[in-house]
Amino acid sequence: MTNVDSAPTQSADNPFAASAIVTGTPVVGGLAYGPIIRIGERPAFDATAAVVVPESDRDSQVQRFVAAAGAVADRLAERASHSTGVSAEVLTATAGLARDRGWIGAASTLIAAGAPAAAAAAAATEQFVELFTKLGGLMAERVTDLRDVRDRVIAELLGLPEPGIPTPDVPSILCADDLAPADTAGLDPALVVGLAMRLGGPSSHTAIIARQLGIPCIVAAAGLDEIPTGALGYVDGGAGTIGVNPDETLISSAIETSRAEAEKIAAWRGPGATADGEPVLILANVADGVSARAAADAPVQGVGLFRTELAFLDRATEPTLEEQTALYREVIDAFDGQKVVIRTLDAGSDKPLKFVANAEEPNPAMGVRGNRIVATYPGIRNGQLDAIAAAAQGASQVPWVMAPMIATVEEAREFAGQVRDRGLVPGVMIEVPSAAILADKILAEVDFVSVGTNDLTQYTMAADRMSPELASLTDPWQPAVLALIDVIGKAGEKHGKSVGVCGEAAADPLLACVLVGLGVRSLSSAPAASSAVGARLGGASLQRCREAAAAALDATSASAARDAARAVIDA
Repeated sequence: MTNVDSAPTQSADNPFAASAIVTGTPVVGGLAYGPIIRIGERPAFDATAAVVVPESDRDSQVQRFVAAAGAVADRLAERASHSTGVSAEVLTATAGLARDRGWIGAASTLIAAGAPAAAAAAAATEQFVELFTKLGGLMAERVTDLRDVRDRVIAELLGLPEPGIPTPDVPSILCADDLAPADTAGLDPALVVGLAMRLGGPSSHTAIIARQLGIPCIVAAAGLDEIPTGALGYVDGGAGTIGVNPDETLISSAIETSRAEAEKIAAWRGPGATADGEPVLILANVADGVSARAAADAPVQGVGLFRTELAFLDRATEPTLEEQTALYREVIDAFDGQKVVIRTLDAGSDKPLKFVANAEEPNPAMGVRGNRIVATYPGIRNGQLDAIAAAAQGASQVPWVMAPMIATVEEAREFAGQVRDRGLVPGVMIEVPSAAILADKILAEVDFVSVGTNDLTQYTMAADRMSPELASLTDPWQPAVLALIDVIGKAGEKHGKSVGVCGEAAADPLLACVLVGLGVRSLSSAPAASSAVGARLGGASLQRCREAAAAALDATSASAARDAARAVIDA
């Protein structure tokens, strides 16, 4: 935290003469101003003080617990049905936690031993929190989700209001340690106009959904507790700062400038290209037909990442060929005549399938996930490819299909063969460093690649993307990550094949310019980011993008890379 004196003056480090400033990791650009609010207290419950339930009442306590968990799951699932994209996926996964048989079984066992339902919910949660924490990686990300489900179930049992984010009367800045995915997915961007998190990283659920909603956001702001609730403050998502009590004249002027810039960005309608006319596809990430139809209203040129997990999550049985075909066709029809890239199932680890026997893994983030499920359950991918081929019948453009978690040339070759046999265009995700290093050989086997920067960054830097202590390492601006993307871009240029980015890095307008300078020619992100990315890219020539990329590659830290690229692009 940067403290300034009692009569602060404007400076480069304190542009709005704020009385206090906290610095975090920038996630979503933009400037927001309003009163500081925080999440209300979660339901307090002292499990150690709970009485022993008489044996005659234990069955009814189990029934109460199961009913409460079911009610919470149903509410989350209902919200998911009215949401789109990542929000729907997150809410569906969280509803699945509330229905998790292991968690319900553990709580029921505790109740059968005499624990009241609320105490059992708390104790069972801590058992799983300990397990998930030990497993680390993507499983550790589920701790916040599980505790959120616990609080909602306990509130249901105790007859308390469902916990969550307060609804402010005026546009406000929300500060929190972290946000449960279910809370983030339900944010109203008209009332919560800025976000500052003490925890989290650039690719956390909070960050991803904030991008989808277009809310200025910073994460990993360690000194956030020193920002007083109720004070007037601002979030500068581009600079990665939150400040309080800024000079009213300075902040008002900056807000007006920011609003004018936002209007200019909103007016951008494409198509994507550099200032000197080099085409760059601006694409959307979608999860179903609803989100695809919503994305079609944005200035995008197709779909760069169709996440197919939503059809599989929270289901007791595998979706049928007909169900999958209908889902895939909805997305294809929403972008008739345009590019649609479909990713095969990226399940496992933090997204387990109920109809698959999941062995316990010591490190699920590096375990059987994505394409690796095929080794044990080849029918799942075969069924998906058959459904995609069926959905493509009569479409004006053949869908592109890519596999996640490809690590070897042999895996890429095997997948490409199966895709071509069905008359589809084969590609792979590059999110494992080995695939980046072997990009030249992999591109000899497939027709395109798409870089998943969230996982590529995590695996390259050996840093859990949800760890606030490691947020600077899980920043896609890390020069080591950019160096791998440079390898991939050069391989794409050599083979004359498409290299795209569909990770959250594609939503960063400045980083988008650097990626184009590294050879990337399609950028896919939340549709809300498309205008800002397209407008920024349209103001820079291809040569300027290449110079910015070279400057970023020459840096020795993520922050230095960002600063170096900005100096070139803004020159």
